Amino acid sequence: MTDTILITGASAGLGADFARALAKKPVTLVLTARRTDRLAALATELAQRPGVEMHVISADLGRPEGVKTLLDGIADRGLSVDTLINNAGYGALGDFADSDLATQTGMIDLNIRALVTLTHALIPPMLARGHGRVLNIASTAAFQPGPYMAVYYASKAFVLHFSEALHEEVKGRGVTVTALCPGPTRTEFADIAGMAEMPLFTRFASDSEQVVRDGLAALERGQAVMVSGLLNRLTAASTRVTPRGVLRRAVAKLQSGRR
Repeated sequence: MTDTILITGASAGLGADFARALAKKPVTLVLTARRTDRLAALATELAQRPGVEMHVISADLGRPEGVKTLLDGIADRGLSVDTLINNAGYGALGDFADSDLATQTGMIDLNIRALVTLTHALIPPMLARGHGRVLNIASTAAFQPGPYMAVYYASKAFVLHFSEALHEEVKGRGVTVTALCPGPTRTEFADIAGMAEMPLFTRFASDSEQVVRDGLAALERGQAVMVSGLLNRLTAASTRVTPRGVLRRAVAKLQSGRR
């Protein structure tokens, strides 16, 4: 009996790389995102591998009806999800006061509400079966406030704290919850967020494949939190002793483009 793994935001970036990594052995993958053409192409690619069963469910998880579409699609196929990888999310760089409100509230809807809704729907059956795993993609942004990306940083802080709390609630019951905290990563996230030319990404970004390896290793161990990359681990640890005002000003300088 192969595991059934649901990956959100699977059309590109970390989501697609998670799918490719997991399809190296027999598995049932359920891929979801808005871009059906990309999902279909990835599913066709991976379905050629021995023992890999693919299901594609197109859904906009930033909308409540999109989450319902996904959950209904899983139920209609008679699938029971063993592992949930909550990867879907986005960020946006800029002054909050000048930003588009729909972009900001949409970030909350996708990064937080959809993640919570899916986790709430799928953890109870995992607990009833006595096994299951959840991997929530947070970020090193979760460890400090983020001027000029205020909502994004706050959303990832939520994901980190939510995941740690759930990890404690379900441990010992056959289910694990892991928060993966990558730093800047070479995916299309930076382009969408308007950050691709920033030194943070041009100089310090990690390969997405390494982030995926770290995340899957932490998931296998049932680890509560995984910060991917030594430099990122050191940076995250430093936030515990650095004064909050210093952190705020440092991030503001970095993300406003000031030198």
